[in-house]
Amino acid sequence: MGKNFISSLAVEFRGYNAQKLTKDLMAGVTVAAVALPLALAFGVSAGATAAAGLVTAIVAGIVMSLLTGGYYQISGPTGAMAAILGSLIATHGMQGVFVAGLMSGIILVIAGILHLGELTSFVPSPVITGFTSGIAVVIALGQIDNFFGTHSEGATAIAKLLSYKDLGFHPDLTTVLVALFVVFLMVFFPKKWNAVVPASLIGIIITTAATLVFKLDVATVGEIPQSLLLEDRLSFSKIDLASMPALIAPAFSIAILNMLESLLCGASAGRATGVKLNNDQELLAQGVGNIVLPFFGGIPATAALARTSVAVKSGAVTRLTGVFHALGLLVMMLVLAPIIKYVPLSGLAGVLMVTAWRMNEWHAIKYFFGHKFKGAIAKFVVTMIFTILFDLTVAIIVGVGLSLILMLVRLSKLEINYERVDMNRLGCEDETLKERYKNAMVAYITGPLLFANISVLEELPGKVEGCDTVMFSMRGVSSVDVSAVQTLLSILTELKEKGMDITICGLPAASHNMFERAGVIELLGEEAFYWSVERALLDHRPYPALTK
Repeated sequence: MGKNFISSLAVEFRGYNAQKLTKDLMAGVTVAAVALPLALAFGVSAGATAAAGLVTAIVAGIVMSLLTGGYYQISGPTGAMAAILGSLIATHGMQGVFVAGLMSGIILVIAGILHLGELTSFVPSPVITGFTSGIAVVIALGQIDNFFGTHSEGATAIAKLLSYKDLGFHPDLTTVLVALFVVFLMVFFPKKWNAVVPASLIGIIITTAATLVFKLDVATVGEIPQSLLLEDRLSFSKIDLASMPALIAPAFSIAILNMLESLLCGASAGRATGVKLNNDQELLAQGVGNIVLPFFGGIPATAALARTSVAVKSGAVTRLTGVFHALGLLVMMLVLAPIIKYVPLSGLAGVLMVTAWRMNEWHAIKYFFGHKFKGAIAKFVVTMIFTILFDLTVAIIVGVGLSLILMLVRLSKLEINYERVDMNRLGCEDETLKERYKNAMVAYITGPLLFANISVLEELPGKVEGCDTVMFSMRGVSSVDVSAVQTLLSILTELKEKGMDITICGLPAASHNMFERAGVIELLGEEAFYWSVERALLDHRPYPALTK
């Protein structure tokens, strides 16, 4: 991996000059402008602080960008990650998040070393769409208090929502107006202007200025330390080994989400740039970054599709774009900290509400429901519900499990079509053959012979009742398992005992061994196997593979 990484760097920076440096710098500044409000918002959304979100964006932007498997990847705090951290912080506190983040980083490094970067390809798109929508719902539910100026209690978004029944729901008009202003600005802001200055940043600037000038009585993000080393951060002396077993599951959830977000983000950007992401190197970068982040006071990070897209559209040339974006955020933190502390939480809530809405893959959802793909709809809905009610790991396991069950049902579908033999259709003039096959039936079997469709096979004796010859056309049989071949052997034995002449036609080579081991060939004899139904009827040539 080290040699490949160095080799990729040589290709990436070949011919690098002042012009390309300028492009990276400008792209980095543009991404920083987009990242600032998101970093603050996702830090708050996670249940941490705006400062933690900002430090996460800076440290992740530098470390992960330098080690990334694709020059275009921009990493930092994301809405999806913030959504699963809320309950973790409520249960284990920030120290629990730091330890879980550290453990997830180790898991990601191991995954990169073991070349597990392709595992995300086994997660169906409806499952990914489902957990994305589920996370969007969790983000939105988690911002109700900040958006409306209300108070709730509970470790999860659902618990907080239900707590309003006892605590009451009393919105603050000023808070709501600030939030709605940001929402409407982001929704109706012209796209061509948004490409120059993000609407989210303008919304935060205006609402912050209004808070300062009119001294609005709204909650703000609070003090922003002018240091990368936050007071609340991980140190080796604070690691409680006794608490680590309880953090294993959250650590895996963080690692799984990171893999999915980072690699899917890289796949999308890779298609846009024509430069394929090195999945294993990306996992290594994400792992190292998440190992380092807790020691600065940062929350777990991942590659961010929105910021990566901005980098690509802004003309990023190398991974230095990510570094410049991080340095830009660092300058903003050091210079603007006295002002950032007045950013209203309701303004950030407005940013997150719009972000949550846009997170949904609406084109995919519309496609699933518009074309009535029942399997895809089931996977989408189930994964979304489990993401909201439980956590990402459970949702992914359930979603993938449901996908496998539906796939098994689909792939195990077996069809048997029955047709009377008509020698005239073959142009046969031999009256002896016509007489011989006047009461013959052909059973065309299509699909795998598996334990799941044995019931279809068991209908066969009744379908051929009264015939004296039965030909099985098995060219469409893709595979055979022991349960099905055992059932078939029993059926063939029953038919032979009734005096029926049995012929097997077009048996795939892959099934020869199974039929031989099961005793089917011994029961019928080699002379009962033919290349095709037509040859069996006209040529009477034994199946070459079974001819001694």
